[in-house]
Amino acid sequence: MPTSIAKPTRIQSAGNKPKLIDEYIGRVNSQTAAVSVAHMRSPGGWIEPGQIPEFDEFTVVLKGMLRVEHRGGVLDIREGQAVIAHTGEWVRYSTPEEGGAEYIAVCTPAFSHENVHRDS
Repeated sequence: MPTSIAKPTRIQSAGNKPKLIDEYIGRVNSQTAAVSVAHMRSPGGWIEPGQIPEFDEFTVVLKGMLRVEHRGGVLDIREGQAVIAHTGEWVRYSTPEEGGAEYIAVCTPAFSHENVHRDS
């Protein structure tokens, strides 16, 4: 039988400014370890610590621009574009433009504080 998800759970964010994270599917809201699906809304000027995650992260930008720093440079992912951050690669996300960004993030396996490995 399919499982209906009535509403997301608001997850606390990392970074220098508050960011809204609504997890629809994942370890918290649906007790799903295989994948997480979250709707993110981050303000302009938001930046989070770098990370070396134990998951692949697939991100689709719905509005604004998401900056993805990596060891080889910087990618600016704009509305209608997507990016894949691969397991074991260092990345840092930010939304430097005034309007911030809105995006969907899908992580496999599901995101957890134990498997994200943020910079100290």
